[in-house]
Amino acid sequence: MNGDFGEYQKRIDTERTYRLMTNSELEAYRVSVGESDLWVLSEQEKQAEIKKMLKNLRIQLKDYIDRAPIFATTLVPYPDDLMACELVRWMISASNKAGVGPMATVAGAIAASIGKQFPGEVMIENGGDIYLCSSKERVIAIAAGKSPFSGKIGLKLPPSPDGIGICTSAGTVGPSLSFGKADAVVIIAADTALADAVATGAGNLIQVPNDFEKALAYVQQIPEIQGALLIKNTQMAAWGELIEICPL
Repeated sequence: MNGDFGEYQKRIDTERTYRLMTNSELEAYRVSVGESDLWVLSEQEKQAEIKKMLKNLRIQLKDYIDRAPIFATTLVPYPDDLMACELVRWMISASNKAGVGPMATVAGAIAASIGKQFPGEVMIENGGDIYLCSSKERVIAIAAGKSPFSGKIGLKLPPSPDGIGICTSAGTVGPSLSFGKADAVVIIAADTALADAVATGAGNLIQVPNDFEKALAYVQQIPEIQGALLIKNTQMAAWGELIEICPL
């Protein structure tokens, strides 16, 4: 990052005040490296180990982008590369299924790549994209910008001992690129990178609540997706087997 990193970090801190809503028996802590900013819940504090993993993943990604700069900027599916590292190939596969560029998967892919290395209860949130592994039912609070639903509702998820992704895209809040204006598009899938990609793809389709129908049609044509929640202003739409909305 350049000399504007301090201002960037202040903006991120402001936008991620939803982290203060954490209410869990698990250890909660932050791990950040460069632009990557993780919020972690785990049975034991693992900050040093996670920071090492995060640095390594960022190095792998940077090395690939140095060789193929278009990977970082393209907004359309990218061809598979048999010589790429596991992280990059996962990003390519997930984004191709969703019809978006590979960087639309990066937050979810990094969160899950790290989370899968730890046994037991763990949640890793990376800019609104979550990898969750839990033997218990959990409630994930929904942050939706200025919508009146923001911070007032959550998704009640059944136990997910094999891990699951809950990823959010928004056109009205956050640093990620979106061509839509949704306050929140939340996608649930076993593949966290795919959930991240589909959240971006669905979010791009929403300018007004009347766009919910075409966004859900897009989501429903991807078999691996297990649930979707769309929020714009005072309206919401939900679909899927894992969508159970509850008040906070």
